[in-house]
Amino acid sequence: MTAAVTETSRTLDPERADLLDQLAAARSALLTTVRGLSDEQAGKRPAASALCLGGLVKHVASMEDAWLRFVVEGPSAMRYDLPEGVSWADFAAGTAREYPQWAIDHQNEFQMQPGETLAGIVERYEAVAARTMEIVAAVPDLSATHPLPEAPWHQPGTVYSVRRVLAHVIAETAQHAGHADILRETLDGQKST
Repeated sequence: MTAAVTETSRTLDPERADLLDQLAAARSALLTTVRGLSDEQAGKRPAASALCLGGLVKHVASMEDAWLRFVVEGPSAMRYDLPEGVSWADFAAGTAREYPQWAIDHQNEFQMQPGETLAGIVERYEAVAARTMEIVAAVPDLSATHPLPEAPWHQPGTVYSVRRVLAHVIAETAQHAGHADILRETLDGQKST
């Protein structure tokens, strides 16, 4: 994945190329942590947290996909609607009578579900990466902005540019690559860095 992204990024302006190269490096660091694992190993939770390596890759792919859809579609790509009669206070306290599908999906991103394979998860991540490249190459202006969707974790009135979205995706991917490195070393002693 890194070589293809790096090759394509050479045809872009320097800023886009730099951003995509940094994202490719963070992706590579994350994917290195799952190299050589079985599906069973990728689904194990070797630390006190509920994180597993396959789940981290799933989450990062989903996060990147959502943010790049936001670049194209705006805030409607990332909606955080609550069921009728459920408040954000109920949701935060864990006392909601019903949880929205987006929250359930987000929770499931961090786990390998029955029938999922590490190969399938990595394949999806590679497809998301290819789509990111297409979007970044096609977007007319990295300064174009959209308001963030309404959610308690977003400051009201905040807008993100395409550039800011890419910086966020790079930072989150790198952060989770670090988590993955610790999980891999805990799992089998293998260091990816």
